[in-house]
Parts: sequence; C-alpha cells; structure tokens
Amino acid sequence: MTGEDEKKQAGAEPGSGTPATAPTPGTRRPGGRTARTRAAVRDAVLTGLTEHGYPGLTVEYVAEHSGVHKTTLYRRWGDVEGLVADALDLAGEDTWTPPDTGSFEGDLRALAHEVVASFADPAVAASGSAIIAAAFQSERAAAALRAYYTERFARCEAIVERAVDRGELTGREPLPGSPEEAAIDAGALVRSVSAPLFFRLFISREPVDAALADQAAAATLAAARAGVFTAEQPAAAASGDGSPGTAG
Repeated sequence: MTGEDEKKQAGAEPGSGTPATAPTPGTRRPGGRTARTRAAVRDAVLTGLTEHGYPGLTVEYVAEHSGVHKTTLYRRWGDVEGLVADALDLAGEDTWTPPDTGSFEGDLRALAHEVVASFADPAVAASGSAIIAAAFQSERAAAALRAYYTERFARCEAIVERAVDRGELTGREPLPGSPEEAAIDAGALVRSVSAPLFFRLFISREPVDAALADQAAAATLAAARAGVFTAEQPAAAASGDGSPGTAG
C-alpha cells in the first residue's frame, strides 16, 4: 500500500441502502457505514499498529482514538482482525490508476518513482511496515493484504496491455509444436518493478531513492524485452503427446 493510497482512502464513498442482515465483521458493507466513521476507524487502526504493533492493538484503543464507541466497533467489525482487514479493504476502494506516460519504459519508471515518493514520509513507511508485520501474525490480515495487492497489481497490468498494443512488447516465439506465441505474464512483470524497492523498505530497511527507482524499472524493462516474463507452457504442449521425456 502506498502513501498516496492512504491519503485517498479518507475520500472513499460507501454505497447506499441498508443490508437486510448484518455483514461479516471486517468485510465490505454496501451501505449503512459513513465514509467519515470508516475513515476515522481506519486511521486509528493504522496509528495503533504503528505505535503498538498488532499484538498491542485493542478495540478499546481504536474506540478511544476514532471516537467510535467500542460497542459499535464490536458490532460492525467483530474484533481486531476485522478492524485490520477492513482498513486494507477500504484502501482498495480508491480510484488510483497506474501511470500512463505514452511509453512502456516511461510507465515503468513512473510506477517505480511512485513507490519511492509514497514512502518518503517516515510515518507512511512505518504504517506500511506495521500492516505487513500484522499479516505475519493474523491470517485474516494476511488474506486482506494479499487481496489488496492482487487487486492493485491487476490495475497495473494495463501498463503491459498498452505496451503490447503499441508494439513495444511481444511474447516469445512459439515453441516447437505450439501454434501460438507464448503469452506475457503481466502480473509477474509489474510486480518486478516494486519488488526490489519493497525489499529495501520492509526487509533490509535500507533507504530508497530516485536512482534505485530507475534501476528497478530498467531491470524490469530489460527482463521484459528478453522474454523473461513469458508464461510457461505446459509440458504436455511442449512435448506434443502429453508424455514428456518419452520417445514417439
């Protein structure tokens, strides 16, 4: 989750109408929860995770810092896991779109620079680290984090689609016995841009800057042009008879 994402979350608008039954705590609810209340709870959750970590986060803390009564929190979110999951759920409801600079190389560089710029604020970097740490201690938080990034990277695949449409990127030549060009794994490609930056931010805790953003983008561009991100073909297709390693 980037810092820009967190700034945009407060503006997310919930749907309208009241569900006939209460939703499962920590999941999206089509109506009945105001954007202001949900954003206030989200902010309190992120602050609590940053200050105390997942083990120290309590419903009482969120109630005190959000201004929402703990009875309401228990009724709508169920427990701390539900609160953390919904904070990530809310992040995924923004309108963020990947960069569109007009070129594949430009889009990759802009995407990498967005990651660096988003985490330039130490407070934002701390909250991101706290959420990732929570995912190692709560399966629900882990599932919510996976869902968030799965959806976020799915949006980024538009970068690859545009590059293919412009003729800047093509798949690998067909393998013997296969009539089709190997498809590009767009998900793996866009993940490779942020992967080295996230490693430094959250694993080795090293600083990141514009030069590293350019390096990450250049490495992904070179790998893409070399066909590294083409999807693997099933062994059966490659052998032509469904029996790899056997003679005809």
